[in-house]
Amino acid sequence: MLALTPEEKQDLECWAQSRTLPAGDVFRVRLILALAEGQRYREIARCMRTSAATIARWRTRFEQDRLTGLEGRHQGSKPRTATPAVQARVARRVQQKPRDGSTHWSCRKLAHELGVSKSTVQRILTQARLKPHRLQHYLASDDPDFEAKAANIIGLYLHPPQYAAVFCVDEKTVIQGSRHR
Repeated sequence: MLALTPEEKQDLECWAQSRTLPAGDVFRVRLILALAEGQRYREIARCMRTSAATIARWRTRFEQDRLTGLEGRHQGSKPRTATPAVQARVARRVQQKPRDGSTHWSCRKLAHELGVSKSTVQRILTQARLKPHRLQHYLASDDPDFEAKAANIIGLYLHPPQYAAVFCVDEKTVIQGSRHR
């Protein structure tokens, strides 16, 4: 049996009835209340559809840190953004015909070709306002340093120098100079 102070019990019972707290928080609160009522791990696991390891983990955290121990500790993953070099590779490749003889690029085909995720390709194409599925012909650059130059330009748009204005005088093919947030 888990001992609770009257204040803790009142707070937990209030939170257990909440319809606005995240479901995971309510789950942990109800688990602690079940332990305080003297329910066994097996009963709790069956009723709440969880495991004994989960019950033990939250019991330990509650005993160590009390109510603050019930807060989730996973901070989530860092948002992933494509580097200017990857954006330049996508912009360069989308200008060329697919090697398999098809007439247009799909996001999946382009992603497979470049070794990146479909979502990354979609994000890059959307940000650059590129629509390879609507092209009537391909605009291929014959510049061998196109990717490096495009990466520099994209990097400049994404991270302009402080106190500087960035103007586009000579745009690279298919790279748009405007940026919207």
